[in-house]
Amino acid sequence: MKALDLAIILAYLLGIVLFGTWFARKQKTTSDYFLGDRSIPWWAVAFSIVATETSTITFISVPGIAFSRGGNFQFLQLVFGYLLGRIVISLLFIPSYFRGELLTVYQLLDRRFGGKIKMLAASLFVVMRNIADGIRLLLTAIVLAAVYTSFQPAANAELITVASIVLIGIAMIVFTYYGGMEAVIWVEVVQLGIYVAGAIAAAVILIGAIDGGWATAVAAGNAYDKFSVFDFTLDFTKTFTFWSGLIGGCFLTMSTHGTDQYLVQRYLCTDRPRRAVAALLTSGAIVLAQFIGFLFIGVLLFAFYQPFVDPAYATAASTSFPFTGGDRVFPDFITRQLPTGLSGLVVAAIFAAAMSSSLNSIAATAVNDLYKPFRPQQDDKHYLKVSHWLTLFWGVIQIGVAFFVRHQNRSALDQALSIASLINGPVLGVFLVGTFFRRVSEPPALIGMLASIAVMLYITFGTKIAWTWYVFIGSGVTILVAWLVSFAFTPATAERRDQLSPNSVIEETTS
Repeated sequence: MKALDLAIILAYLLGIVLFGTWFARKQKTTSDYFLGDRSIPWWAVAFSIVATETSTITFISVPGIAFSRGGNFQFLQLVFGYLLGRIVISLLFIPSYFRGELLTVYQLLDRRFGGKIKMLAASLFVVMRNIADGIRLLLTAIVLAAVYTSFQPAANAELITVASIVLIGIAMIVFTYYGGMEAVIWVEVVQLGIYVAGAIAAAVILIGAIDGGWATAVAAGNAYDKFSVFDFTLDFTKTFTFWSGLIGGCFLTMSTHGTDQYLVQRYLCTDRPRRAVAALLTSGAIVLAQFIGFLFIGVLLFAFYQPFVDPAYATAASTSFPFTGGDRVFPDFITRQLPTGLSGLVVAAIFAAAMSSSLNSIAATAVNDLYKPFRPQQDDKHYLKVSHWLTLFWGVIQIGVAFFVRHQNRSALDQALSIASLINGPVLGVFLVGTFFRRVSEPPALIGMLASIAVMLYITFGTKIAWTWYVFIGSGVTILVAWLVSFAFTPATAERRDQLSPNSVIEETTS
């Protein structure tokens, strides 16, 4: 990489910060800060969902999946579940989001059950999202460190990674602190174009750099079974099978896209249900195409580096030999092999994915669901000020998470999704209880969630069950325990029973 590449990267970071501060003039109320005054077009929300779901973890980790020894396209089985989950959300949850003036999805739980359930679900979201996005911040810092060491090979890579975490973290905090959710969404629209263009450019360069081009890459992929898509084995310890992908992926998406403030907040930035549905379903088609493209990049990297020609390949401790992990393969190619200017563009694309900040969603949840119940009589300006300070606080926490996990060799995609799956199961379960089990009141629902958390902690640390099943199991435990325990308690009141019940899609989504 050359000085031009570094200039492109730094200009992008500076541009993001300035863009966020420009939006600050519009942030007069908490509704402006968290929802963009509900005036954002559905297509921008769709692109924002894609940018959010793709992230740095996808950009870097998915190619590493196909590159690794034994890696293939079976990850797509999970994506098929993502598509099914979107359909369920459109029918089941989105109509409920537009009944009343919601700022967070967890306020629905308050209406249906009460404050304790809402606060527990909101707390789980805050914990999970900070961990997952701390991991994403680390990945981006690894790329920036690789950029710098390409200029200064003798530099201490560990020290540069730490400095990169701080630099990118500060840029993310400043951008979100001033710009709010509207700035986040519009920047994500731009980011989607940047990183798709960057990925396509990298793929074209890869094909040209491989001796024999596309044909050689396909031949290498076929020889090592890289294009295998389906595995119909019913094995709960295997991460990617048809059943874990379709069922587990569906429940994972129902939780992340249906009950997680990070993505639900984007639907609330539109003005009606049918536009939210259009955004969600459109994003699914784009995401499927993107995952296929990133997996193909992994096969191209496999054909370019040709790790299989080394006798040590079959027995190497790292399945991503000669790299220490799959997350380091694509960054190595970007920083060492791409031509000047293009390398800077692709690294900027990675930063683009990293800037899909969750800080605004975390602040929205912390203020509305965890702070307001204890300070209910304050004016809106007070809550807006607290929102800004919490954005700063949670940004520092994410930087701390990145420091903590930087020595882990496990795939960042695997870490982030397993964390999300562990915590989202109990939350999705209580939403489903509120939707389908009308007699269940707050105490049984709370007991069901706590039982689910306990079971999921055991499954995570005491069994070999794959994380793709976590949300399905976690939500199932919540539902079963809450329903059984409900017979020992007074049924929910009539006023609360209908708060989460699904109405006709035709009536709700065409309003």
